[in-house]
Amino acid sequence: MFKGSMPALVTPFQGGELDLETLKKLVEWHIGEGTNGFVPVGTTGESPTLTHREHETVVEEVVKAAAGRVPVIAGAGSNNTVEAIRLARHAEAVGADAILVVTPYYNKPTQRGLIAHFTAVHDACDLPIIIYNIPPRSVIDMTPETMGELAKLPRIVGVKDATADLSRVSAQRITCGKDFIQLSGEDPTAHGFNAQGGVGCISVTANVAPKMLSQMQAHCAAGDYAAALEIQDRLMPLHRAIFTEPGLVGVKYAMSRLDLCSDEVRLPLTGLSDATKALVDNGLRHAGLLN
Repeated sequence: MFKGSMPALVTPFQGGELDLETLKKLVEWHIGEGTNGFVPVGTTGESPTLTHREHETVVEEVVKAAAGRVPVIAGAGSNNTVEAIRLARHAEAVGADAILVVTPYYNKPTQRGLIAHFTAVHDACDLPIIIYNIPPRSVIDMTPETMGELAKLPRIVGVKDATADLSRVSAQRITCGKDFIQLSGEDPTAHGFNAQGGVGCISVTANVAPKMLSQMQAHCAAGDYAAALEIQDRLMPLHRAIFTEPGLVGVKYAMSRLDLCSDEVRLPLTGLSDATKALVDNGLRHAGLLN
């Protein structure tokens, strides 16, 4: 159920407020472009700067707009276990198909603490859980051995792996089993991730190039890695450009160039520098998305 190309969906703003009409239009556009699922209110959805009510509203609106056509994996992570449980229960109540739960940032829990945190969220709701392991942001790295322990729980079904370490896929196949869903969380290595045993990507770049990335994932699933590599080659300059500054800022600017949404972000993030804008423009041209 959770595979292929799934954008870590941006949260559009207009004048400092949620732009829900644009959000709904993005969902429709993505489905038409072949997107395989949505992941709202993750880091790319600017969850750190959304109020709790805004977070809940975005999940509700994406679930309603998707209308069961593709799965919605709602961001429900927090470094506060009680808050993560509340977000998980809300996602379940409004009809999300699964939740994405990040390793608790800033607190620096031990591996034992990670097991306790994820077990508590697991036991508090009935949705499937995708672990989000992103050491560069959360500081804590969940080891394959810890993930293997959590994979024994019936509703912990997969991982969004943003380590950029392709050997992790094989290590986690050993500890978690071959049926454990492994999704890349890092666009530049997503092609190789699939070759190691991954089944898709929760992608930032898919916000602006959904058709190309859904096609790339389809080629990988069919075992045609040469065709997938052709698409990866076209997108690599854009991947790199988007992440020159924080990725959500880069991809919102790219989207604004294609008139998909405003490039507005919330402080402490700021708009791109002119130098980075030029890199993103060049990446869009190399991909054939901008004349």
